[in-house]
Amino acid sequence: MEAVAPTAPPAPLTHKRVLKIALPIVLSNATVPILGAVDVGVVGQMGEAAPIGAVAMGAIILSTVYWIFGFLRMGTVSLAGQAAGAGDNDEVSAWLTRALLVAAMGGAGLILLQFPIFWLAFELSPASADVESLTRDYLFIRIWTAPAAIAVYALTGWLVAMERTGGVFWVQLVMNGVNIILNFVFVLGFGWGVSGVAIATVIAEVIGAALGLWFCRAAFDRPAWRDWPRVLRRAQLIKMALLNTDILLRSLMLMIIFSSFVFLGAKFGDVTLAANEVLIQFMYITAYAMDGFAFAAETLIARAYGRRDPMRVRRSALMTSMWGMTVCCVTAGAFLFVGPWLIDVMAKDAEVQVVAREYLWWMVAAPLVGCAAWMFDGIFIGAGRGRDMRNMMAISFVLYWLAVLVLLPLMGNHGLWAAILISFAARGVTLGVRYPALERAAG
Repeated sequence: MEAVAPTAPPAPLTHKRVLKIALPIVLSNATVPILGAVDVGVVGQMGEAAPIGAVAMGAIILSTVYWIFGFLRMGTVSLAGQAAGAGDNDEVSAWLTRALLVAAMGGAGLILLQFPIFWLAFELSPASADVESLTRDYLFIRIWTAPAAIAVYALTGWLVAMERTGGVFWVQLVMNGVNIILNFVFVLGFGWGVSGVAIATVIAEVIGAALGLWFCRAAFDRPAWRDWPRVLRRAQLIKMALLNTDILLRSLMLMIIFSSFVFLGAKFGDVTLAANEVLIQFMYITAYAMDGFAFAAETLIARAYGRRDPMRVRRSALMTSMWGMTVCCVTAGAFLFVGPWLIDVMAKDAEVQVVAREYLWWMVAAPLVGCAAWMFDGIFIGAGRGRDMRNMMAISFVLYWLAVLVLLPLMGNHGLWAAILISFAARGVTLGVRYPALERAAG
């Protein structure tokens, strides 16, 4: 891509601008757990355990598979945001087309490979014959909208890069709202059971992708979106592939850390496993609240990088991190004071409540320890520094497993919590060490 000098002065960096980007993301995240609860709740009205297990298992399998394509959102924010910062509006449109092509090919690949993928999923997580049969019905319906589901990642990334997070909010709200309404109609009204939940999600995903395309319509106002020599330019495709590969590897290591946390916790018995599961929801609450400000960092850093303005990079990083740290302090304080009440709401078993309270202070510490890592993720994504993210995650990954090997025998489940916080701290410190190079590279 030829260098294109920005033709207009950049919009001022203000707290109002940061909040305008961040708050719609926080609000859209709030709709996610509601949908999961309704999915389980409507099939629960059937009075059988197998449908509940099938919906939960099917959703987890597809969420995990689709999550692999999460790099598409992050990579699109970086690449489209930097093009916008450089004033290259044709390239902004072309990046959306490239991302949608990846989504289409990825979705088609999942449809073609659905049988081995689902076979592997059931081998790794076997279930009863009834649950597995219903889960297969669910999966074989939902998989057909894989291209649309993955396209939402690309569309979300482009909207974030353009600072149009209000569009992201409406896509999520409409998609989840339609899904919830159709769940009631198809399951409770028509009696379609697990298949009804799957069909509702299929329709919602198609509507979500269509609405996302409408919110991205500005990209299609420029002929560049279908300028195939530009779209398929080898240098840009290689750049996209390298960045997305680095982000994917980083994300896989993070997924292994969280998955191992669950499996290792199971060794301490059902009560401890349940207590860990309750407390990990506190971490998800923090992540949902933090996402908005990490997204703000992504887009503001990307635009500053596109303008080749190191001082603007620094100011963007400081402003978004200030808000991120505020959120982390507030959530840590909330967990300290209302954590015991939240535990009682989420778990009715008295033993689980007692054990969860024993480990609650780890969740008070987690937002404070993890804040730097989470905000640096947004900063490095915006700058397109995928290699740094991959390498620093690799260091954190190794330190996590060393901590597990040393602390688990000494401290039991406390050692497991310590290990995951050590991985957060290691990621924050190592990315912090690499930050000056990121800033220098913007010049």
